[in-house]
Amino acid sequence: MSQTVCLALTGASGMPYGLRLLECLLAAGCRVQLLYSQAAQIVARQEMDFELPSRPADARATLLARLQPADPELLAVYGREEWFAPVASGSNPPDAMVVCPCSMGTLAAIAQGLANNLIGRAADVVLKEGRQLVLVPRETPFSAIHLENMLRLSRAGAVILPPSPGFYHHPQQVQDLVDFVVARILDQLRVPHQLMQRWGA
Repeated sequence: MSQTVCLALTGASGMPYGLRLLECLLAAGCRVQLLYSQAAQIVARQEMDFELPSRPADARATLLARLQPADPELLAVYGREEWFAPVASGSNPPDAMVVCPCSMGTLAAIAQGLANNLIGRAADVVLKEGRQLVLVPRETPFSAIHLENMLRLSRAGAVILPPSPGFYHHPQQVQDLVDFVVARILDQLRVPHQLMQRWGA
């Protein structure tokens, strides 16, 4: 049985990571519950010339047209205040959640338990229910506040996975660097992939 992954896109730089991860999760047969912030819409436009509509139904249609997954039913998209979404309750948590890219504001809100939107609430649910939470914080340098928030979340059981690509696989294009990071996220979720050759293989 395939797992259910909640994927949240927030307003940090790094939207290519998030959309590539979405593509790979759907290709692997995972059910994806997608959440996105208003700032994520701005970043998608700035970094990828991609218009992510405000209405969840329109966003879903746009993403399906762009990614063309084999099974469109695997993707569900929820609005920021859609409190009846499955991810809002511990009675129906996803198997895992990834925030990619993760802004420092979102990271701080999760670290402090501020569930004032659906992304924060979903992360709160995942942590309290003992499910896997992977945060991909895209910022540099990190301040002491950022680091303390990350440490707090790590102690609570979250995985902190900065998008820091390696170069031992001799990347030839930007997509190779994106795939390196997405591969590390998929490994944390135990989702099979063929994005790159493994070390020593």
